[in-house]
Amino acid sequence: MSGSTEHDEGLTAAVVKLAACDADLRAVYERLGPPPSRREPPGFASLIRILTAQQVSLASASAIWTRLNQVLEVTPQAIAGATDEDFRAVGFSRPKVRYARALADHVVSGRLDLDALPELPDDQVRIALTAVPGIGRWTADIYLLFCLGRLDTWPGGDLAIQEALRDVKRLEARPNEKQARLLAENWQPYRGAAAQLLWQHYRHLKFGNKSGENAVFPVTDATSP
Repeated sequence: MSGSTEHDEGLTAAVVKLAACDADLRAVYERLGPPPSRREPPGFASLIRILTAQQVSLASASAIWTRLNQVLEVTPQAIAGATDEDFRAVGFSRPKVRYARALADHVVSGRLDLDALPELPDDQVRIALTAVPGIGRWTADIYLLFCLGRLDTWPGGDLAIQEALRDVKRLEARPNEKQARLLAENWQPYRGAAAQLLWQHYRHLKFGNKSGENAVFPVTDATSP
């Protein structure tokens, strides 16, 4: 059985367990079903793809990623050697050009060993990734969830998750990161599965059955790096 298949089955089982212990999540699960699989292979290309998703819309992230693959091979060496014109052609902002080059430099120099990350606990993965300029907690958590399959990773700083929590829990205001973390405590060890269910709820609120459901990563118009 492939790792991806095992992860998908583990995600579905985790969501079923969450639905059994939380009536609000159960209502989301019964209405929308389990979250679709968005597992991506770990590695440099997926990290670059997550970087393109920071603080942009679904359509923008998809278009940038498509153009990038048309212009360059998404490897550390190719990104390190890309010109400013290459990056402008695909729609990278100046900060994202710096971030992409910093990531490539860290990988090429060996300061970031991506092959070692799957064997590390979550906190050490975050430390390794956030040592790279432009990679913050959100980016590290998305990598943990969707590339390393860590089902208890909780990206509580994501504004879409906070908005979904506000709606699902019928709160008067959108919770901040600390409040979101407290709300998620009872969902351990499946907080990452809960996050994916909440993203699905947010996409349904925002897009209905439209193209938002087809995003690879949980890109929204409301994310934080």
